[in-house]
Amino acid sequence: MTIKLDKIFDSFSTNSIFNSKSVLQTNYTPETIPHRDKQIKQIAAILGPTLRLEKPSNLFIYGKTGTGKTLSMQYIQNELLKRAKEQSLPLTIEYINCKLKKIADTEYRILAELLKKMGFNVPSTGLPTDQIYQKFIDEIDKKRQLVIIVLDEVDQIVKKIDNNFLYNLTRLNAELKNAQISIVGISNDLQFLENIDPRIKSSLSEEEIVFPPYNAIQLQDILRERAEKAFKKEIIAEGVIEKCSAYAAREHGDARRALDLLRIAGEISEREGSQKVTLEFIDKAKEKIEKDKILDIISTQPKQFQLVLLSIIALTDKKRDKIYTGDIFDIYQNFCAQTTTEVLTQRRVGDIIAEFDMLGIINAKVISQGRYGRTREISLLIPPPLMDRTKEIIYNSLGLK
Repeated sequence: MTIKLDKIFDSFSTNSIFNSKSVLQTNYTPETIPHRDKQIKQIAAILGPTLRLEKPSNLFIYGKTGTGKTLSMQYIQNELLKRAKEQSLPLTIEYINCKLKKIADTEYRILAELLKKMGFNVPSTGLPTDQIYQKFIDEIDKKRQLVIIVLDEVDQIVKKIDNNFLYNLTRLNAELKNAQISIVGISNDLQFLENIDPRIKSSLSEEEIVFPPYNAIQLQDILRERAEKAFKKEIIAEGVIEKCSAYAAREHGDARRALDLLRIAGEISEREGSQKVTLEFIDKAKEKIEKDKILDIISTQPKQFQLVLLSIIALTDKKRDKIYTGDIFDIYQNFCAQTTTEVLTQRRVGDIIAEFDMLGIINAKVISQGRYGRTREISLLIPPPLMDRTKEIIYNSLGLK
C-alpha cells in the first residue's frame, strides 16, 4: 500500500509555527549575550593587551554546559579580530573543539589542524610528532605576530592524549623568536584543573574565570528573546517559557538545554498539527531529550568509559542494594581481561565515575568510613526502558556477546 504524503508535506510548507528555527539551535550566534556582561568584560580585560601586541596571560574558563562560555569567547574573538584588522595588527586567533574526532585525538592532528586553519599546507598524518611540532614553530615564527589558541573542551585532550601536550603548548614560546602564543582553555569540568600536573596548571591557568549557572529568571530572559525571533506571534502558550526555564534551572542552569526543550517542543507540536506550543509539548520534549541524551553519551564515550559503565550495570543487574567504587573496580578488571584492554588505575576509574555523575548517568554519594577514609555509593540513573538499548550499544562497541 502506497502512503500519500502530500498532506504531511503541504502542512510543513504552508503552516509552519516557526519564523526561524535556527535561532533556537546551538550553532546560532545571538547579537547579545544576556547576563554575561561581567564575564565578557573580564575576558576582554585579560586579552586586551593583544591590541598593544603584548602577549596576554594564558586563560582558563570553566563552568557547566550551557553557561555561555564558548558564546562569550567567540564574541570577544570576533571583536578583537575586528579591532586588530582596523589597526593592521598581526593577531591570529584559532579555535579548536577538542571533542571532535579525527581533529583533536592526537597531538599531531591538533597541530596539523591549527596549521591548516592558519593557511599552511600539512598532511593530516604521516610526519613524526617532533617534526610536526617543528613545522608548527617554523611556520608561525616566520613573522612577528600574536597567536591565541582557543581550546574548547580542553579536558578532552587529557582524556584522549595526556597532560604533556598542554605543557608542550605552554612552553613553545621559549622556542619562538618573532611570534608569541597564548592559550585559552574552556572546560565544562569544574574539577579538571585539580587533576592535572601542577606544572601545567600553573602555566595554563595564569588567569581563571568561572561562568556560574543561569538561574530560572535569567533563563526566562534568554528564552523570551530567542522565542520572539524563532516563532510566529502568539504561538507560545502561557507558562511555557517559565516551565522550560524551571526544568533547565534544576539541571545546572543550562541555557542550551532550555533552548533545546523549546525547539523540540515546537517541532513536536508542529508534527501533531497544533497551532500552539503548550505545556504538554514541553513534557514530551523533555522525555525525548533525556532518552536521546543518554544513548548519545553512551555511544560516543571512549572504550574505557563504556567498560566502567558496563561494570556498574552488571552490579545493578545482580540486584546489589549498595554499590561502592571498590566493587566497580573489581568487575571492571574482569571486563578489561575479556576485551584485552589495559586496566586503568583505581584513581582514574574513580575520575570516570565522577564524570558519569556529572553527566547524570549515575548518582555518586560520598560516604565516610571513619578512619578507613571515604568511598562513593553508586546508583544507576538510566531509565529501565533504555537499559536493553544501552547494553546493546556497549556490547557492540566492545565486541562482547
